[in-house]
Amino acid sequence: MALTRLALICLLVHSCCFGVLMRSVSGANETHFFKWEVEYMYGAPDCLENVVMGINGQFPGPTIKAKAGDTVVVNLTNKLLTEGVVIHWHGITQRGTPWADGTASISQCAINPGETFNYTFKVDKAGTYFYHGHYGMQRSAGLYGLLIVDVEEGKEEPFKYDGEFSLLLSDWWHKGVHEQEVGLSAKSMRWIGEPKIVEKMKAHNSWLHEKMKEVDSFGCSFMLRAFTLSLLINGKGQYNCSLAAAHNSGSGGLLKCNDTCAPYTLRVKPNKTYRLRVASTTVLASLNLAIGKHKMEMVEADGNYLQPFSVKDFDIYSGETYSVLFKTDQTPRNNYWISVGVRGREPNTSQGLAILDYQSTTPTKLPTLAPPQTPRWNDYQRSKLFSKKLLAHSESPKPPTNHHRRIFLLNTQNLINNYTKWAINNVSLTLPPTPYIGSIKYGINESFDQNSPPDTFDLNTYDIMSPPSNPNAAYGNGVYTLEFNNTIDVIIQNANMLKAGVSEIHPWHLHGHDFWVLGYGEGKFSSEKDEKKLNLENPPLRNTVVIFPYGWTAIRFVADNPGVWPFHCHIEPHLHMGMGVVFAEGVDRLGDIPNEALSCGLTAKMLMSGSGGKVKSKIELVMYQEKAYYILDEVHIVGELQESSKKTGSFICCTGFFGGGNQRRSKFSEQYNCTGNQRIEDYDQTADYENYVEARDDV
Repeated sequence: MALTRLALICLLVHSCCFGVLMRSVSGANETHFFKWEVEYMYGAPDCLENVVMGINGQFPGPTIKAKAGDTVVVNLTNKLLTEGVVIHWHGITQRGTPWADGTASISQCAINPGETFNYTFKVDKAGTYFYHGHYGMQRSAGLYGLLIVDVEEGKEEPFKYDGEFSLLLSDWWHKGVHEQEVGLSAKSMRWIGEPKIVEKMKAHNSWLHEKMKEVDSFGCSFMLRAFTLSLLINGKGQYNCSLAAAHNSGSGGLLKCNDTCAPYTLRVKPNKTYRLRVASTTVLASLNLAIGKHKMEMVEADGNYLQPFSVKDFDIYSGETYSVLFKTDQTPRNNYWISVGVRGREPNTSQGLAILDYQSTTPTKLPTLAPPQTPRWNDYQRSKLFSKKLLAHSESPKPPTNHHRRIFLLNTQNLINNYTKWAINNVSLTLPPTPYIGSIKYGINESFDQNSPPDTFDLNTYDIMSPPSNPNAAYGNGVYTLEFNNTIDVIIQNANMLKAGVSEIHPWHLHGHDFWVLGYGEGKFSSEKDEKKLNLENPPLRNTVVIFPYGWTAIRFVADNPGVWPFHCHIEPHLHMGMGVVFAEGVDRLGDIPNEALSCGLTAKMLMSGSGGKVKSKIELVMYQEKAYYILDEVHIVGELQESSKKTGSFICCTGFFGGGNQRRSKFSEQYNCTGNQRIEDYDQTADYENYVEARDDV
């Protein structure tokens, strides 16, 4: 018996420390527990040693697998020495747990070094998802992993398959993440760099040309280490180790790469149907994926089923996920390349490669055929045709017929005090030190700009085909407050950058929601001519969508998920430079927010006052800094009440408690006849300070 107990204890310790799944069964659903530690470590994802960010010593991080309706609990400890961390669960709507969305300054405080945060949330819908860092540019450092949600017991998907594989796609930069951040924030911006910059420097600088000749123990040159990138498939890439060259030379045989960067291999049996789940967590690159000699059938996008259609290859943008089906109907004595190449930017990066290994062959045998070629990087018509083929499955919910509010978001590159930034409606997003969710819930309105950003831009006169006539923009951290349960349309409008003749692809991701993609268009959106083009019959449900150069994309969603949700470009440098907005809806409907989510900024001061994060009245709130304040109205705090004025002051009070719901009165409120549901009344008369304190203590 004692040995049995000891064995169980050892199993639990192993499970907690190494992130192995533990299950606590409650009815039909399960709870999955993980204990994770995030830290920097050395790795060689593409055969070149570098510093990566890992979880429990793994890069990429551990894959989470659950079933729809299950609960996931991740006990996350920050083992980074000098920086905070958060993790966003990309595609999980976090209904009822918006503080677990994992967005620093929005849904929670960053987790400080040495501290632990518990993410607890329900995965309510089957699909292909992933997770990644959402603080600074930690996704660029390698903080990401897969999250796979299967259908619940007793339910079936609208397609059949014999087995499945998952691919996590990423781009890997040899320049360190902190250097990337500093370069993007410099007054003379230093872009994270395309690989072609190396060739330019070689041609124009003799010192650099000589420096290029220096190699390290991996055979890699000094400058190539600093500037180039690789494409990774499940954390494996082949930089300076050309698979294509190995094939073309006729050498066959094994790759001269170590196991950490050898191509990922999918081992299949002939004449079977497989599901391939694909997620893109790239920092910058838009990608295209193909399987040599195999057709694929698109069946799922961002956790939502599609009307199936056949493709030879498909585009995938940062933040998107897909499932495809393919049949192993080719010659079983051969193996085949899976290739991933860059789209939307002129590529100077080798393809990412994996191997489809028919198990009747030797597992180490390289494919004899060349990898599938990636379509031309700027063939946007091909990309648009693919995007327009994505339609919702017949059983998917249809969008509401009409919208309550329509917001136009103009996407521009701008200057602020000669710093290069991205802006939306001329506002470049900067996040406040106090999380929005706490500020809004508890009425700490001095923590961010109370003016809502513009709902539109000058639709009549703004020329999207030219650089902005006035390139200047402003910083801002205001929020779009959405009426709860309203239907919201967003028209994302692309435009020319600061340089003439340049407009880029931008994949936009919405937290807390799926949305319907109503349509894409060329040029500037016109309600008169484009409204009738919108698809209200079978638009696909997504959480990430692309806008094409000089074009627009229209989406629709219902604001029915209480919380604060960012909507932003998923290209990491673009978000870092301000390309995003924040939506807030139904925050007053939330219950208590966990203290650990609010342990920074003004909410931290609130907690230090002894209220325990459960602030219930305006009177308690105004005392949290051990000073008394005038309360101007339901949502603003102004003017300090000095010590000398404590006996005779002007008080404005209310009966409303934060969060809506039932109201009750403090003794102080009753004394001054504050009445009504969150009603404000002004009393300019002598105040009994002892009653004031008694009222606070009575809350």
